[in-house]
Amino acid sequence: MEDASVLHLKNQFCFPLYAASRLTTKLYAPILKALELTYPQYLVLMVLWENDQQTVNAIGNCLLLESNTLTPLLKRLEQKKLLQRTRSSKDERVVTVALTQKGIDLKKEALCIPQQITALFEDTTLEPKNLENFHQTLYKLIDVLKEKTA
Repeated sequence: MEDASVLHLKNQFCFPLYAASRLTTKLYAPILKALELTYPQYLVLMVLWENDQQTVNAIGNCLLLESNTLTPLLKRLEQKKLLQRTRSSKDERVVTVALTQKGIDLKKEALCIPQQITALFEDTTLEPKNLENFHQTLYKLIDVLKEKTA
């Protein structure tokens, strides 16, 4: 019989990633509340602030989200008048998403968010170099996982 300790939570690779993700998202909540955004909505806007006018599929690929998850997010952002969705006249299955002026203007208010989040880590025992290395390792892990789940 195998050692049951393999099932202990502290021995799971996925749990610390899950917990860190949830706790990090929780840090964003009060900051984003001031902008009336949820964290997933903020992610969509960041994708569009980087490159405006993208298809729903392109945004989904960037955020690793399926269309059925992304569509309600886009609808809510459109209701807030932060973006506009337009069906292609050539292929109705293709929907392009573009920022409105209100969405473009919101970027200026959001510019302080990364600095605010970084400041929350400054009084911890985490060294900036360790965080930078961890960031790079996470992106490598994402690449591996995308390949394994494709």
